[in-house]
Amino acid sequence: MSGKAPIPFVSQGDAASVATWLQALRAAMPEEELLAFSELTEAQRAQCRLAIVANPDPAQLKLLPQLQWVHSVWAGVERLVADLGESGLQVTRLVDPRLAATMAEAVLAWSLYLHRDMPAYARQQRAAQWQSLDYVLPEQRRIGLLGLGALGEAAAQALRQARFPVSGWSRSARSVEGVQTYSGMDGLESLLRQSDILVCLLPLTEDTRGLLGAERLALLPAQAQLINFARGPIIDDAALRAALDAGQVRHAVLDVFAIEPLPSTAWQWSHPGVTVLPHCSAPTDCQTASAIVAGNIALYRRTGEIPANVDLKRGY
Repeated sequence: MSGKAPIPFVSQGDAASVATWLQALRAAMPEEELLAFSELTEAQRAQCRLAIVANPDPAQLKLLPQLQWVHSVWAGVERLVADLGESGLQVTRLVDPRLAATMAEAVLAWSLYLHRDMPAYARQQRAAQWQSLDYVLPEQRRIGLLGLGALGEAAAQALRQARFPVSGWSRSARSVEGVQTYSGMDGLESLLRQSDILVCLLPLTEDTRGLLGAERLALLPAQAQLINFARGPIIDDAALRAALDAGQVRHAVLDVFAIEPLPSTAWQWSHPGVTVLPHCSAPTDCQTASAIVAGNIALYRRTGEIPANVDLKRGY
């Protein structure tokens, strides 16, 4: 090696996961020395200025005294922000067009699942009931997106191509082609009132934690449906259960939860108005993610610039 410090991969994942990531990362940047944290010598730990991370143990990062920045291989960084907020480290999150395309595919698939009354047909099958339900045109089913970042924009375009009218909300004003956009708390109320299907793609921050509680869920049109592909704590669990029980929300597709894996005793498993998914809507692709991380590290080696930092105060 050319005198460069090795780059540790720091993760609380199992050995197989760590090995898979290291294989992909080494293939993407053969000029770098990439090691699992456990493989570092004490002398190497003292040299490391950057680390690649996937749900790292903060205690391990503290054993890298020269560490300046970490590059996450995941798009969601709320746990990193919570763990590292006072550390002074700079954080780069993964921005992967493949991830946006995968999420857009999931949003479209599960929006169609709700739009075409798949939960109702599943119930009818269990009851051996042969009955067609009224068909609603996509143009008549309004979809609201919470979050208009890269994932939200890709999802909006996929939904528009399927002829759904799409509105979107973000904390600050955004413009997206063909999408009615809203911002701020007044804008959030307006969006909720017109969302027959509400899709949550927001990052988890102090501002979004509990954003959808009883009062805001009550703003949705009667019998609205909901998809959460963001983070579990954005929606108040008790409020959602009450809205489902009351029929205010007809069905919820939930891919994320406050506790994961979802405990076997959790109410969501058996509730007739809930579809449970195992946090599978948009898995990270090791190869494309590794290529993006490699590009960012190559830029850093050339220029000293740390790319696309996360704002630790905002949380993303």
